[in-house]
Amino acid sequence: MNPVTLGLVLGLFLAALDTSVVAPAIPTVVRELGGKELYALPFMVYLLFFTITGPLWGRASDLYGRRRLYLASVALFLLGSSLSGMATSMGWLILGRVIQGIGGGGVQTLTFTLAGEMYPMGERAKVQGFFSGVWGISGLLGPTLGGLLVHYVSWRWVFYLNLPFGFLAAYLVGRSYRDAPAHPVRLPLLPSLFFALASGLLVWGLQARSELALLGLLLLPLAFAYQSRAEAPLLPLSLFRERLSRVAFWGNLLAGAAYYGAVAYVPLFADARGAGPLAQGLLLTPMTVGWTTASIVASRLLVPLGVARLAQGGFLLLTLGFLGYAFAGNLPLEVAGVFGLVAGVGMGFSMLTLLVSAQGGVRREELGALTAAIMFARFLGGAVGVALMGGVVNPGGHATGPALVQALEAAFLLAAGLALLAVLVAWPLRGLPPLKPGETKGSGEAGPG
Repeated sequence: MNPVTLGLVLGLFLAALDTSVVAPAIPTVVRELGGKELYALPFMVYLLFFTITGPLWGRASDLYGRRRLYLASVALFLLGSSLSGMATSMGWLILGRVIQGIGGGGVQTLTFTLAGEMYPMGERAKVQGFFSGVWGISGLLGPTLGGLLVHYVSWRWVFYLNLPFGFLAAYLVGRSYRDAPAHPVRLPLLPSLFFALASGLLVWGLQARSELALLGLLLLPLAFAYQSRAEAPLLPLSLFRERLSRVAFWGNLLAGAAYYGAVAYVPLFADARGAGPLAQGLLLTPMTVGWTTASIVASRLLVPLGVARLAQGGFLLLTLGFLGYAFAGNLPLEVAGVFGLVAGVGMGFSMLTLLVSAQGGVRREELGALTAAIMFARFLGGAVGVALMGGVVNPGGHATGPALVQALEAAFLLAAGLALLAVLVAWPLRGLPPLKPGETKGSGEAGPG
């Protein structure tokens, strides 16, 4: 593994870890700092800014160079970690988490962008598969590691632990990566910020279930049209004229809605069936393991099997997994775990395949924008899915017992329907020519050096 890839792995692991490692620390933080009414905000603001800043980081890296943007994102992430660890109030902690989220959005987007630029198709698939595995492992380790740090050291070390590894990641990438020449065109600041504001209102409104979601939904098409008129738009329209890019965007949106929407309610499904907290958490494990393992396997199968088979097959498995969950109300939870494994495998096959293949179909000057758009679609879909399924599960806030189980089955059926739509969206891929191991438009002069 070359130094740049090792640095990217470290950075990605930290950014992914912070989506889950903080959860076990928050009860202790609230007891020490107060602000119980702000309990959910450290999670919400991190995920919000993690999601909405991705397109800005990706497009800016196309124009100004990836190395400097990556180093800036790591610096912000570490600054936010330091502020969070030193917090003496919940307001201070929330500010730190905002800065962490902004940096984390850049670290994630630029990690996958750099891999798309540095490696040709065959190697890129393997590297991206490995990165997806790192993301999955961090999701499994996060809650356990956070609990151990809180119990044996201090909740502050949940944040301080990022510092040495983050500095090492920045050193490895900064010292070893050689950037391509910067593009002379500037990022359109006002249209980009308007797009971030509109998407932020939508994501925040969906998380908080407020009227801001409707405002964001109304503003987002206007923001997209406004930014598309710029000389170097945040999300160039040319991306959506490419068949692969278009399918990757809409496929990630639909699959993200299905997967993350369902995942949010799997623990509640176990709770409604009488399972304890440990069983509720364990029921999520097969989904994460399936996604992680399938990403690594898909990286080996992409060239020989082709995009269409892997992407459509993955979406079909995702559909079958949630269809199984929709009829699992009276089945043992172990059987539901098998359905979750199938869904996770479906996500691993489809997400890895679409990202890597779409990256191979664009020029280097649009690689960051494309990668950011795909990831933005996935997380935006997740926010939409959670909100949709929340409306199905408990619209009045009173469902319990068998009625709650039936409502959850209906939500999982909705997830299966969304995944089935993704199968149909991926249908046009069947006419694509086979991929070649060395095929890439994303790699240019940049790379390790």
